Amino acid sequence: MEFGVFDHLDQRPGATLETIYQERLRLIADYDSAGISTYHLAEHHATPLGLAPSPSVFLAAVAQRTTRLRFGPMVYCLPLYDPLRLIEEICMLDQMSGGRFEFGVGRGISPYEVAYFGVDPETAPAIYVEAFEVLMKGLTHAELNHRGEHFSYDSVPMVLAPKQQPHPPLWYGVAAPHGATWPAEHGINIISNAPCAIARQATDHYRAAWDAKHGADAALPKMWVARHIFVAESDAEADAIARRAYAVWYDSFAKLWRHFGKTPGAYSADFDEAKDLDAVIAGSPETVSAEIARQVDTAGLNYFVCRFAYGDLSYQESARSLALFSDAVAPRFA
Repeated sequence: MEFGVFDHLDQRPGATLETIYQERLRLIADYDSAGISTYHLAEHHATPLGLAPSPSVFLAAVAQRTTRLRFGPMVYCLPLYDPLRLIEEICMLDQMSGGRFEFGVGRGISPYEVAYFGVDPETAPAIYVEAFEVLMKGLTHAELNHRGEHFSYDSVPMVLAPKQQPHPPLWYGVAAPHGATWPAEHGINIISNAPCAIARQATDHYRAAWDAKHGADAALPKMWVARHIFVAESDAEADAIARRAYAVWYDSFAKLWRHFGKTPGAYSADFDEAKDLDAVIAGSPETVSAEIARQVDTAGLNYFVCRFAYGDLSYQESARSLALFSDAVAPRFA
């Protein structure tokens, strides 16, 4: 079992942007030392949920502060990009890191965020599909040619190329179980934030589509969920700190939706309900280990992703939780 990290890079009350960036890069270096497999960074805009609206900029710094850790966006919101420019950024990041880049794609979960860029949420899915087609052409050919509804390129030389051939590993977020079929057929890793029972439907769909397309003996890509994690010496201490931090994180998560009079449905505002829905795991190393094992088994996972930094957690709190995790939780899954 490999462990990864998912990061919204959300706002921390009372901390300057400079402090947040520097402390998060310090924590990412700790991930590298602790044996975390991959760092996955969200892209959000005009919201305190995400302070890395340009993932490539932040990930360039990650590339220089780590030596083993793989990293990438989860996800690039493709309707907001010129595919040609994004192809070049991907190639740069993959080369700068020595081939450690992981490439997550999506259309953007928030209609309000894409609308700020003049993108109609109704047309965003079609733009996403075409942008992905262009990206695959540009990453795998010496010349880019494409003529479509949203993008056109005529004999553009692809001077840059990714280090990983034919392209870096791909990742895709699955919102509904049936959405796992397309990534399975194309060999794309998947993520879900859903409760384990729903995530299990997605992984079952994925395995069935994978077997039908590639054969049951072919090695499966990664299937995972992302959870808020906090590890402390005791269950009571972990619960108290995680409860405090989750409330702050949820306010950032919901702020833009509330601005438009809506309530986001992906997470519960109530900490105890969020735990019941499998979104939060907090406790001693023994408690956290047991819960991760249950979720891995229930959801049919082969990769597990943690959020160690969220809400108002200080660097010291996140680093201590990570240290307990790497010393007393991860070894149980070796």
